[in-house]
Amino acid sequence: MNQLPASMALAIPSRANILNTTETLVIGAAGGLLFLWANLPGGLISGAMIAVGIAALAGRPLTVPPVVTQTVLVLLGISLGSLVSRQLIQHVSAYPLTIALLSLATVCSIFGSSFYLQRVHGWDQTSAFLAGSPGALSQITMLAIEKGADVAAIAVVQTMRVIILTAALPLMLAVLGIAPAAPPTIASASASPIELVALIAASIGAALVLRWAKFPASWMFGAMLASSLLHGVGAIEGGLPPWVRGVALVGIGALIGSRFARMKLSTLRSHINAGLGSFAVAIVISAIFVAAITLTTQVRLSDVVVAFAPGAMDAMLALALTLHIDPIFVGAHHLSRFVFVTLATPGIVHLFGRPQEDVDD
Repeated sequence: MNQLPASMALAIPSRANILNTTETLVIGAAGGLLFLWANLPGGLISGAMIAVGIAALAGRPLTVPPVVTQTVLVLLGISLGSLVSRQLIQHVSAYPLTIALLSLATVCSIFGSSFYLQRVHGWDQTSAFLAGSPGALSQITMLAIEKGADVAAIAVVQTMRVIILTAALPLMLAVLGIAPAAPPTIASASASPIELVALIAASIGAALVLRWAKFPASWMFGAMLASSLLHGVGAIEGGLPPWVRGVALVGIGALIGSRFARMKLSTLRSHINAGLGSFAVAIVISAIFVAAITLTTQVRLSDVVVAFAPGAMDAMLALALTLHIDPIFVGAHHLSRFVFVTLATPGIVHLFGRPQEDVDD
């Protein structure tokens, strides 16, 4: 008589799920704080990602449930939007050119990585093309299942690319001395309680609208759009407290690292060379386009590097936040590539790939 309805009972997380989530976030926070203490670039996100990834590979049942993921993405979007100012719109005229070059770079990266995986590691065409497609991991995974491709191998290559980029990109920018020396105009003070309520409410509302419209990465981009508009017109001067931005960065790092919880160590070992090799091919191709753009336009090198990095959209935008890189430029390019990969990859696989069962015959 006092039992909850089945639908309500399903909505309540189990004790094990709560403990696993708590463990994930604690390990991520410890890793992020350790890297921050060591003064490493991008310390919060990189430290959290590496700590959670190591623990996941060691067999810990780590997880980040959807409600936590959505919360982190909204916080990240709000923080990115608070970076927006009139000064950051100065490179808008260069967007059509650089986005067109990004599309070309994506095609070259897909075919280059695919060629490497087929020739060096003997992969079938369909699996190779899907593994070489940067970003849009969920769509790529569903397409791999539909086409009978090697889902485990594709997951290893895709995950390794994101992990390496997220860990190495901040260090590379710092070593080369091309990271911005100072952050752009950013809300240094926290918004008032009333402003924070309005900011969060507007961000969630915009995210829900974009989600209803089936817009990609709706939670993050909806919050970023609302926050950008409110800060851009001067309706809100302050932003989220610094510690909340830190929580968002740790959450993104933990989310990336938790991908290894679904991966067997034997599977990782068997495909690690393919992952490293295809990553190297993708980086070389991206570097060629980055060099061409920096030599022919006035866009900052650090902005172009992060915008053209073949990594996950949420991870690269989180790096843009922590490295003080133009979020409008990076966001526009990663969103464009996400849409391009989502639309173009099925066609590329259909024209140039081959179902797994045909390879096995």
